[in-house]
Amino acid sequence: MLTTLSTEDLIPADHPIRRIRRVVDAVLAELDGVFDAMYATSGRSSVPPEALLKSTVLMAMYSIRSERAFCERLNYDLLFKWFLDMRIDQPAFDASTFSKNRQRLLDAEVADEFFAAVVRQAKLRRYVSSDHFSVDGTLLEAWASHKSFKPKGGPPAEPPAGRNAEVQWHGEKRSNDTHASTTDPEARLARKSNATAAKLCYAGHLLMEHRSALIVDAELTTATGYAERDCAVEMLARLPDRARRRTVAGDKGYDTKGFVADVRALRFTPHLAPNTTNRSSAIDGRTTRHRGHVVSQRIRKRIEEPFGWIKTIAGGRKLRYIGQARNRAWFKITAAVYNLIRITALDPRPA
Repeated sequence: MLTTLSTEDLIPADHPIRRIRRVVDAVLAELDGVFDAMYATSGRSSVPPEALLKSTVLMAMYSIRSERAFCERLNYDLLFKWFLDMRIDQPAFDASTFSKNRQRLLDAEVADEFFAAVVRQAKLRRYVSSDHFSVDGTLLEAWASHKSFKPKGGPPAEPPAGRNAEVQWHGEKRSNDTHASTTDPEARLARKSNATAAKLCYAGHLLMEHRSALIVDAELTTATGYAERDCAVEMLARLPDRARRRTVAGDKGYDTKGFVADVRALRFTPHLAPNTTNRSSAIDGRTTRHRGHVVSQRIRKRIEEPFGWIKTIAGGRKLRYIGQARNRAWFKITAAVYNLIRITALDPRPA
């Protein structure tokens, strides 16, 4: 029995994945020069870098936890094969080869190039505002447990008595100055508020524009007490200069004299939520009396939408990689995937 069935015939014409693929293909076309330099010139045949990047997009959209789980699903999911331009009978990637080849994306800094190309697609469609922005940060739990948080330079640890041995921390003072994780040394012990427990984390930061709630910059840093404000200033400084004064909105955590002075030096008006708890706010009625401040504070809450999507759908509530560099690349690509979904939702539907 012979058949001429292809994956193209199986995907409905009005399926949302078709619109997403069109935008992804346009983005990848911009990166042809980057991908050409990433192909191996010798050795065994490897996974094409375009396929690696498109696979990462699928993993984020369909909540796939690991490369091994993705390669297993690729064997039988025809939608995945269609998205990757694979034949029905083409075997899936080997999980070990796939994981090893992903290092090439990190070495070539493809995550930054891919994110920038997606933002350019949004700008070509005039979806991005150049005047009004919001900043925020969140903690992303690292792939390391409390038991790996041990004193620095101490004596060699004794072999554990079993796979999940009991550990007693009562009365022991632990801090990032004296302790470090043996699993992920770059993770830091941090907590969002006094009402929550401290965990080994990284800090994720987003810069959102106000017209379409698209992410125009994303960054992942170590979780220090000042990371949110410092990184927000860096992301604002990376925006193109404009003669017209712009605004940036933020929550109470950004209401400090240092942050306000820094953003004003960058010609941004700080539309921040005043923090008057046992202190005076760094902004006064000259800023808060204007209607624009109220509008910025209302729109600013939409920055929680990408954070929620990254943590739940994309699986970022607990990071899957070791080290800041790999987790940063994942965070940038995942933020770009969120933008892809937003762009296709904003695009006019064909009649």
